[in-house]
Amino acid sequence: CGGSACPAGYKGGGGGGGGGGCSRHRTGAPGAVWPWGTGLQCAGSCPSRTSGCVPAAATCLRLSPSPLTLQDTCRAWGTLCWGCQSKSHVEQSAMAQPKGTVVLAYSGGLDTSCILVWLKEQGYDVVTYLANIGQKEDFEAARKKALALGAKKVYIEDISKEFVEEFIWPAVQANALYEDRYLLGTALARPCIARKLVDIAQREGAQYVAHGATGKGNDQVRFELTCYALCPNIKVVAPWRLPEFYQRFPGRRELMDYAKSHGIPVPVTPQTPWSMDENLMHIRCCSDFSLHSYEAGILENPKNPAPPGLYTKTRDPATSPDSPDVLEIEFERGVPVKVTNAGDGSTRSSALELFVYLNDIAGKHGVGRIDIVENRFVGMKSRGIYETPAGTILYHAHLDIEAFTMDREVRKIKQGLALKFSELVYNGFWHSPECEFLRHCIARSQEGVTGTVRLSVFKGQVYVLGRESPRSLYNEELVSMNVQGDYEPADATGFININSLRLKEYHRLQSKVTVKQDE
Repeated sequence: CGGSACPAGYKGGGGGGGGGGCSRHRTGAPGAVWPWGTGLQCAGSCPSRTSGCVPAAATCLRLSPSPLTLQDTCRAWGTLCWGCQSKSHVEQSAMAQPKGTVVLAYSGGLDTSCILVWLKEQGYDVVTYLANIGQKEDFEAARKKALALGAKKVYIEDISKEFVEEFIWPAVQANALYEDRYLLGTALARPCIARKLVDIAQREGAQYVAHGATGKGNDQVRFELTCYALCPNIKVVAPWRLPEFYQRFPGRRELMDYAKSHGIPVPVTPQTPWSMDENLMHIRCCSDFSLHSYEAGILENPKNPAPPGLYTKTRDPATSPDSPDVLEIEFERGVPVKVTNAGDGSTRSSALELFVYLNDIAGKHGVGRIDIVENRFVGMKSRGIYETPAGTILYHAHLDIEAFTMDREVRKIKQGLALKFSELVYNGFWHSPECEFLRHCIARSQEGVTGTVRLSVFKGQVYVLGRESPRSLYNEELVSMNVQGDYEPADATGFININSLRLKEYHRLQSKVTVKQDE
């Protein structure tokens, strides 16, 4: 102030002139009163000599160059003054007008942590929901983090069991495979997560739900179609589709700067410039949508191999054990009910334990890796690298027992249904009437799919060794070359003649057409 009178009327001492104590020049002392008419007290010494407040991460707000009130300063920078001891200041001046409660699908990562704080700035009371769906996560640390960032309440729900029984098992029954390769791990998890998201919103009386899915991917569709199907009046806040959000954060750098300025821990480092999505069934790795750098191009360029260290759920098959694990998997009505390790005799029979065990065995042997380019529902091709260890074992085992027990013509129809089912699941239509209809049809087809498959898991591969079933349609006597049984070989002559009639007529007509063309 240079000895002149402080325009805000502050007369505190500590330096030359009437404004010497202004925090534009001096750090605030604990308990000192902020001079600009707010009635707020400093929580401690401000390291940046800005507002007299001490945010959680010792990162202060920048002060407006003119002597505004602290309320104006917070509003001007659009940020939250965390060190302020006045709750009313935080609620009334650091954010927009109150908009109600939003339930955020929270992962604890950089994106949803920034979205949590950003939603508060927009005036929402934020309730976070973190689904335990089998991923490796420090859930208690995530709870503390969400609360520290300003969440009103934190829900952590373990939905692993229902994920297996209500979503994975129907996919196993269907032999669901998108575009011949993708076992749908993420696509199956999203409606399971979103269903609980809606349930929590209804419990909290919230009008809004929010998610961190990008505007280019499939997950935004999967989340929102589920939400609208189960709660037609719900409103969805999708920040990555809002210009005021994605223009403010055009890349990872801006998002990380925002995180640092708000004391949000930054878990993503330049050494891992790809996003990972993990659940009990698989882990998906793809290029980070919000990262614009050479490193992101490692995965975006489909000719580049996956970098070392990317795979986390499976071992490199080249370094996997040199002896196989031999397993026997029992099915009832197309659902796995028991797995036995022939080597040590260990068994698992509950759905969750069985699936976790198969993940361990398959992961140890490097089973379940794929690197593909797929067609997203939104219209673009994308590269995805997936690890689906247990799902890969069950796909091969179920495929075998189904072929062993199901009528040929029924199976042809069922294969067509499975193709459509896979497409619907991938595109986010789990809760559609047509998908519900298909699940009923597929379940009906599985009534006779009962039996045991014996297989070997070794060096990245699954080898079927044998099968048995009380519902088998395989007749050893009928197919034996040594026993005639009820089959009369002479009957095959008429069978061949009837089937050749169509071929003869087709080629007879083609010959006539060719002759005319030659003339």
